[in-house]
Amino acid sequence: MGHQETYLHNEAYAEFLANWDVNFYAKYTDTLKPLRPGARVLDVGCGAGQVVGRLTEAGFEAHGVDVSEPNIERARKFSSRCQMYDGKHLPFPDRHFASAGALNVLEHVEEPEAFIHELVRVVEPGGRVLISSPNFFRVLGFRDYHPKMRGLGNKWRNFQRLLAKRRQMRANPDSVRFDRMTPIVKEPFTPDDDAIIATNALEIAFFLGLAGCDIEEVCCTDRYVAAPVHFALNLLPTKYGMFNAFVVARRTRA
Repeated sequence: MGHQETYLHNEAYAEFLANWDVNFYAKYTDTLKPLRPGARVLDVGCGAGQVVGRLTEAGFEAHGVDVSEPNIERARKFSSRCQMYDGKHLPFPDRHFASAGALNVLEHVEEPEAFIHELVRVVEPGGRVLISSPNFFRVLGFRDYHPKMRGLGNKWRNFQRLLAKRRQMRANPDSVRFDRMTPIVKEPFTPDDDAIIATNALEIAFFLGLAGCDIEEVCCTDRYVAAPVHFALNLLPTKYGMFNAFVVARRTRA
């Protein structure tokens, strides 16, 4: 069984997503909104459908896809435009959406590089692409929920790995791949510990660029914070070693 198939009938994960605090996905939802009124927008890994519901209420033609049957069952209470998919091939034609995004999905997919290309594929030229995931290469921070982020030893290794990734991108870009991780599976089910990809803003931006996008914003804050705090946290390159990976891009190549 592939990792993504473990979500197919996972009621515990669906129940967790159904109880998300509205503040958790507010910034993602607002950033995902197209500039054109009524435009089509896609939420990949739509979970229980809150984002699709909010976008629909705002007047957009919002669609959602997910690999979990319990998630889609809940999401369809928000919108009939939510559907199952195989986690690899989005069931839409090229350049179909004005914007598309994925919130806390990339760290769970088996082919993250291909996933990013597929996400960009369904967005029209000039459209927005948004990926938000944990930063598993945290160097600075606190309340680190995953073992890879925790402790001074891991933080030093993460710093060294980020530097190595940056050198690799410059010297041998074709060889760059996300680092894979062994999932941590607990009983009862604990969300996010079972991530299999060490997502980080540096590589997300890199692969979005390869897929034909210009990067508009990279920040380490995936939720709304006070403007001065946001500015201070994201002013310097240290943002690549902090908190989360929130990357906004614009598709520029057809």
